[in-house]
Amino acid sequence: MQELIWTLARLRSGVISRVVLTLNLPETDPVPPADGWPFVFQIIHNARPAGFGANHNRALAGAMEPFVCVLNPDVKLTEYDPFVDLVCSAAMPGTGCAYPLQIDAQGRLQDSERALPTPWALWRRRILGLRETKVDWVNAACLVLPRPVWQKLGGFDETYFMYCEDVDLCLRLRLAGLALKRSPVQLVHTGQRASHRRWAHFRWHVRSLLHLWSSPVYRRACQLLRAQDDVAGTIGRS
Repeated sequence: MQELIWTLARLRSGVISRVVLTLNLPETDPVPPADGWPFVFQIIHNARPAGFGANHNRALAGAMEPFVCVLNPDVKLTEYDPFVDLVCSAAMPGTGCAYPLQIDAQGRLQDSERALPTPWALWRRRILGLRETKVDWVNAACLVLPRPVWQKLGGFDETYFMYCEDVDLCLRLRLAGLALKRSPVQLVHTGQRASHRRWAHFRWHVRSLLHLWSSPVYRRACQLLRAQDDVAGTIGRS
């Protein structure tokens, strides 16, 4: 966390005006650089751990800036400032959120752009090892949204504890007629994929998937995306 916060401080592009850090577990506050923080820096100390969505909703509550950013602590920025391009992409008409390409520590492209997580799509990716062919949602390691869009959506749905909050958010953006815009930048995401190794995380992941599949948002999104695929197929054959 210290490294990421200091990297944000070194950018000094003027795009970042406020940073809100949530300490979900007892942890030492980041040490400021010698010349101080170049942005307003706020720290939220949780009395008890909260979920991903709840933490971000509280951090961004009352935001007055034109854009808000969801940023994971396991993200590492490359040598240049990605937020200028991310904000430019998010400002394009009809955009719901902008996101970067994600690579791992070895420079390999990560699967941050994904198809709707139907049981068949999960089987194709997890069991058959096939790559995604559609971008219906993107993970929330780094998302930049226009503040009015974030506020209209009400942020993340807090009924999801640790998984599928980003799926739900992206689907609600799509249902609102807004696009997910890939910005021409990349960052390193060192996500741990804890659900692959820890039983508690796997259980939370399954619970969130079941919650997603039973939600009205998922049902409406299935209809919308299926209709869009049908239109694309018709155009392709004409």
